[in-house]
Amino acid sequence: MFKSDVLCIGSATVDNFLSVEKDLSKIELGDKVLVKSIVKDNGGGANNTSVALKKLGLSVKILTKLGEDHDGDFINAQLRKEKIRNICRKRSKKHTDYSTIISSKKGKDRIILVHKGASTDLTINDFRKMDLKAKWIYLASLTGKSFQTAKEIIEYAEKKKIHLLFNPSLYLAKKGKNYLYKLLQASSVLILNKKEAQSLLGRKLEKISLLKGLYHLGPQLVVITNGKDKVYAYDGQTMYSLTPPDVKVTNTAGAGDAFASAFLAGIIGGYHFADCLRLGVLNSTSVIQQVGTKNGLLSAHEIAHLLKTRKIKVVEK
Repeated sequence: MFKSDVLCIGSATVDNFLSVEKDLSKIELGDKVLVKSIVKDNGGGANNTSVALKKLGLSVKILTKLGEDHDGDFINAQLRKEKIRNICRKRSKKHTDYSTIISSKKGKDRIILVHKGASTDLTINDFRKMDLKAKWIYLASLTGKSFQTAKEIIEYAEKKKIHLLFNPSLYLAKKGKNYLYKLLQASSVLILNKKEAQSLLGRKLEKISLLKGLYHLGPQLVVITNGKDKVYAYDGQTMYSLTPPDVKVTNTAGAGDAFASAFLAGIIGGYHFADCLRLGVLNSTSVIQQVGTKNGLLSAHEIAHLLKTRKIKVVEK
């Protein structure tokens, strides 16, 4: 018997959002730049998606390793508030993952500084195998010894017929298709952005070629996002594309996680593939209008209403 719809595996971070008015491209080494606002929140691939999926009405748990520090306590408190159980039973002596996001109001760009600590320290002894039971595993990026642990988990998941959505980040995609081969072979769904797709394949291909190249590596469904530009998807027979609605962008951190979470919720809910893409776009465009990776996430009721009232055209070929 499955104990949850989705198990989210990956990192949880403490995020500090710094907003400056100066265009980042015009800042020189040694400059002293005035910060206009600071917001402290928590994020990370597994953390963001677990909260997003919970808001969309799914039963969710998370597997993420935290440090023995105040930041780990901060994240745990937020997970308890969201009623999301972390099945990791141990803490790391390494510091909890930490990031600083510097965004420019003028230049509409950003710099993200990331420290990978506790999330690299996940071992097979940190959780019980019985706690891995789920209909789906959402696998975000893991590095270090945690990546090897993730591969062991996915081998177990294949045996237990658990579906996998794989959402690698750029630093993992840069490892290439051979490094990620087993995970790609096991993936029911692969979601990544254009730059990540190109890095994974090691070629500057355009989206249709990227989609087919990734599909032939094993995933049953491939989705490629590209910020405000078109989203493309491929299921082996049909090519899908849609353009996200034009909205005022405040911050883009967390947009990919919001998209992938809502897309997966649609798949689990039995929505038509085109509507799954619409759900992903609706959730991500809501998040980018707020500061923080989870502020702006839509509830099941809100996203269902928007799906009916906001027409987003999906082209099928």
